[in-house]
Amino acid sequence: MKNSNLIIKSLAAILCLTGLHTKTMANFNPVKPNNFIFADLSTYTPKETMAFYEAAFGWNFYESDGYYSAYQGQKEICGLYETPEKFKQMQMPHFWMSYIQVSSVAQTVEKARKLGGIVEMVEENAMGKVALIRDPQGAGFTVYEGDQLSHTRTLNEAGTLIWNELHVSNAAKVIPFYEGIFDWRFEEQGYGAYQIWNSEDEHIADLMEMSNKDKGKYEYWVCTFGVENLPKTRDKIQILGGTVVSEEDFRILMTDNSQQAFFYIQGI
Repeated sequence: MKNSNLIIKSLAAILCLTGLHTKTMANFNPVKPNNFIFADLSTYTPKETMAFYEAAFGWNFYESDGYYSAYQGQKEICGLYETPEKFKQMQMPHFWMSYIQVSSVAQTVEKARKLGGIVEMVEENAMGKVALIRDPQGAGFTVYEGDQLSHTRTLNEAGTLIWNELHVSNAAKVIPFYEGIFDWRFEEQGYGAYQIWNSEDEHIADLMEMSNKDKGKYEYWVCTFGVENLPKTRDKIQILGGTVVSEEDFRILMTDNSQQAFFYIQGI
């Protein structure tokens, strides 16, 4: 099976905690900058975790050099890898990582550092360039420069990544950072909610300002996966060992069977 995401395997040794929509939009061109394109999952227990997502979403996983790519039929969905031992010893949680396409990793890294971000690593190989960055509140994400990484976010397909949302405790501390590195625009909606718009006036993500009581102690980007039947999928995930964190009319925030990796499911 063709694996277009081997670059991600090189990140596993230095990955750190990242991060957690009321509307979705069309796919973006894979080379269009400053948009979300991909996600993968760090887990202590790949075998058990893959079994969970296979049952929950109908994915099939294919392994290459220790990295697992999830497919739905012939369509690539996301990736998965085992958390490195040193990070297990640090008791880092299982987590989903969001990937953002950029025109220049070097320029993005330079801007991130100037604006108070932390650059965990920069990597380059035949697949392209990547950098792991934390915003000033600690939410992590990966930026990618190149055209080899699969662009898997969709408009409204069941079982696929359809949205990304940032959960932070203080929006004012991170909005200038993201405006500066991605040229994003934030529109306040009230009650701590913000819409995130790219430079072409496309609504591409959301931000939610939340207390630690509601979101936990970490700041993070959350992935949303589309489902055909929201209540049925929720019940299935709970039977498989996942948990409900919060419910809204159109989406549910859940964890997988690790009780740690957050994600939304949203009816399509």
